[in-house]
Amino acid sequence: MPQRQSKKEGSLRSNWLAPKLVQLVERFLQLVERFLRLGKRLARYGLDGFVLALIASIVVAYLWPRPGVYRGIVDLQDITRIGIALIFFFYGLRLNPAQLRTGLANWRLHLVVQAVTFIVFPALVLLAKIVVRGTWDAPLWVGTFFLAALPTTISSSVVLVSMGRGNVPAAIFNASVSSLLGILLTPLWMGILLAGTNGGFSPAQAILQLSLQVVLPVFVGMTLHKRFGILVIRHPRPFRLFDQGVILLIVYISFAESFFNKMFRDYSSWHVLLLCVAMLALFFVVYGLTTLLAKILKFNTPDTITTVFCGSQKSLVHGTAMSRVLFPGYTATAVLLMPLMIYHTLQLIVTSAIVGKRSLPAPEDNQQL
Repeated sequence: MPQRQSKKEGSLRSNWLAPKLVQLVERFLQLVERFLRLGKRLARYGLDGFVLALIASIVVAYLWPRPGVYRGIVDLQDITRIGIALIFFFYGLRLNPAQLRTGLANWRLHLVVQAVTFIVFPALVLLAKIVVRGTWDAPLWVGTFFLAALPTTISSSVVLVSMGRGNVPAAIFNASVSSLLGILLTPLWMGILLAGTNGGFSPAQAILQLSLQVVLPVFVGMTLHKRFGILVIRHPRPFRLFDQGVILLIVYISFAESFFNKMFRDYSSWHVLLLCVAMLALFFVVYGLTTLLAKILKFNTPDTITTVFCGSQKSLVHGTAMSRVLFPGYTATAVLLMPLMIYHTLQLIVTSAIVGKRSLPAPEDNQQL
């Protein structure tokens, strides 16, 4: 009898604790949301708060690089590893397995989106490399191919599809599947690219590390979706702010290492300008190809919108997270991330303009992850 009574008391205590914990966290998130109105004000004037923060983190890395290269008691590298795991845990917490099952039926759309993301993108960069010629060891070229091999965005593609009145369940499915496929395909693509270099890159080791740092937190989050998922769904902005904070820290560390080791001495503003033009051209070529494929396959309007927005986006979250695993100890990580950061900024500007042209509300700032 005493054992049964203690079990009952334990279950009652746990049933009481979970709702209380949810309430406390929800109150905290409500307080955080009150301090996030600056981004909306910036968006009214065409300024994106996250893009400005990215620029600011680069400036800070240039002025004060030493904290980014310090390896001691408070190691920023360790903080970013924990932060990356939490980003994908919260992402898994947000995923609804029922929604994923709903989006599974439209297999033709999924094949097109994933093919564009992981085959067409890298093929275009390889083709451009053959046309332009040069050595694959150049960090900007490696960074551009790294961008091409990344999965689609986690949240912005779904947001854009929703505002464009596209197939939202299919967008959620593609964003989720792309994230998981990227754990396998991105290291494999980079392994093929770097096979002839002296870096000793191991795709198998990278896949294992990414599985522990990304896939495991996602699945843990999904198992807790029923109990705590409502927090992420009701208060997305504070969690998005956390995601962006981790990304900014990774960007700061990467650029601090590169500035400290003088890795930018061989690059000028002319290189940056050419890179901007190349990234803009890449976006429009992929955007046009996905639109053409959707027309050839006779997709309806919602499916076409989903194909275009999911197929043309690249994830800054995955890019910054994977860069720490795929290129450990590489002092020019910031140079590798430059194509991704420029592409991220341009896709933010262009997709906002496209959404505006459709007479729809512009995407909320900082959605482009």
